[in-house]
This record gives sequence, C-alpha cells and structure tokens, in this order.
Amino acid sequence: MNGEKSRPLNLHLIFQPWEVAAIPELPEVETVRRGLAPVMEGARFAKVTLNRPDLRFPFAPDFIERVQGQRLTRLSRRAKFLRADLSSGETLYMHLGMSGRFIIEGDPALANFTHEHAANPKHHHVVFEMEHPVSGGATITFNDPRRFGFMELVGVDEPYRLDHIGPEPLGNSFNGPVLRAALKGKKSKIKAALLDQRVVAGLGNIYVCEALYRTGISPRRAAGRLKVAETDALAAHIKDVLAAAIEAGGSSLRDFANTDGKLGYFQHSFDVYGREGEDCTSCAAPIKRIVQSGRSSFFCGVCQR
Repeated sequence: MNGEKSRPLNLHLIFQPWEVAAIPELPEVETVRRGLAPVMEGARFAKVTLNRPDLRFPFAPDFIERVQGQRLTRLSRRAKFLRADLSSGETLYMHLGMSGRFIIEGDPALANFTHEHAANPKHHHVVFEMEHPVSGGATITFNDPRRFGFMELVGVDEPYRLDHIGPEPLGNSFNGPVLRAALKGKKSKIKAALLDQRVVAGLGNIYVCEALYRTGISPRRAAGRLKVAETDALAAHIKDVLAAAIEAGGSSLRDFANTDGKLGYFQHSFDVYGREGEDCTSCAAPIKRIVQSGRSSFFCGVCQR
C-alpha cells in the first residue's frame, strides 16, 4: 500500500419504495456476510461502542460487557439475519433493516477493496474495533439512518425467534419433497406461502416472483394444489435464482454495494420483478402487477399458469 490508507468499504442496502416490507433479501445479506467474514471471523472485539441505547429495539443493558473481549468464532447467515457466534458461547444476531450498512475501515488486506460512501456519521450507531491475529484488525461501523435494523444477543441455550423457521433454501435440507410437504393442504396462494418463513427461511418478494416465473407457476395458484413435478421444479429454481443473485453480488435496486465497491447487477436480469407493462422476455406479453397481502406480485399471465 506504500503507506496509503485505504478508503472504507461500504456494505449497504437501499431499496425501492414498493419493497420496504421485504428488505433485506437473502442474497444481499449473504453478500454482506461474505464482505464482513474476512475481517471479523477469528477476530476479537477489542472495543465496542454504542452511540445510542437502541435501534429498532433497545440494546441489552449489558451488551458491551457481553461482547467486548470476545472472539467472533464464526459469521454465518440464518434467513435474512447475520449470525455471529462468540467465544463465550453466546450468539449475536444482526439485522440490516431498511437502511443499515456496515462500513469497514483500517484492514490493510482490503487495499484493493475501496468504495467511497456518503454515510452520515451522526447515524454511526455501533462501532466494533476488531483485533485480528493475521491482518491486525479493522473498525466495523454500523450506520443506519432509519434505525430499523437491530442487534440482539442470545445467551447459551437460550431460545430465539429463528429456532422454528423453515429450512435454508440453499441448504441440502431444502428440495422438492420438503417443499411439497410444507405446502400440503395449504389453501393460501403460492406467493404468500413461499413468503411464510415457516415454509422456507429467508425467501423474499423479489426472488419469489422470479422463481415462480421461471417455473411457470402463477402467484395466484393455491399452494396446496401444486403437482409433484411443479414443486420439484420450483425448489430447483428457488436455489438457482438465489445462487445467481449472490454470484452477481446482490440486487442493486438503487445503490447496494458489495465488498469491492461495485454495484450488484442481478437486477438487470430480472424477468418480471419491477417490470410492470414491459414485454415478457419469453412471449412478449406485458408483465402484470397485482397486490397480494399488501405486496406487489409481478408475473406473466401467459407464461405462468
């Protein structure tokens, strides 16, 4: 680096107005996780600073005492949450909310990963100063203007809200037979059923629309009446569309940035989402938008039955 200090990385999510109830989606959270993991896994929380007592929910009154000094042994994702396993045996769950972002500064290993950001420092609510045995460390700042994000500490063997949600869609435990069993007898529409976290974890509005289109299933279909071949195909397409979005670096609906400061480009590959009135890429019929349970569903009335 020749003594030059790298500019901070900015890992954040900002979405279109119609999608505020669904964000952040799984691929975006996974992209952020992959950006944080190299500087947080194996590192010790040398200093923890809270600049306010709450975000969406209040911080635990002993939050600093329970996190500071601990080592982050593993950073994973459960549904749309970041999960940090601490050396104490406790778990820190983090949710980005509507406008949450993590800013990484100070790790020399990130010399080639820079991104200018416009994050207002008055919204720097949480600061983690990390000591890493290899890179030396970094400062991780959580900035959240709207304060819909949150961080919750869960004690050893303490139950948490994520304990009873469905399988991870990218995991080996999710497939056609598992999806079929979860949908059996459901009278709700398939779009609503797939957004039920008890059916499958972390699946959001954008990728449900895309997966249903790729499978040729209308969002108006009754969930419990899908055929065996349809549930098998739907499970496969859910995996494929999520994997493609992660590979592309998340869906840059406005200015989501990944670890190297580049915007995600999967949104340019959307077949139906956000394309109301545009031609279907398969049959040229206009893409339709309907509202289901307060959420926008985009689909092709010709290709999807």
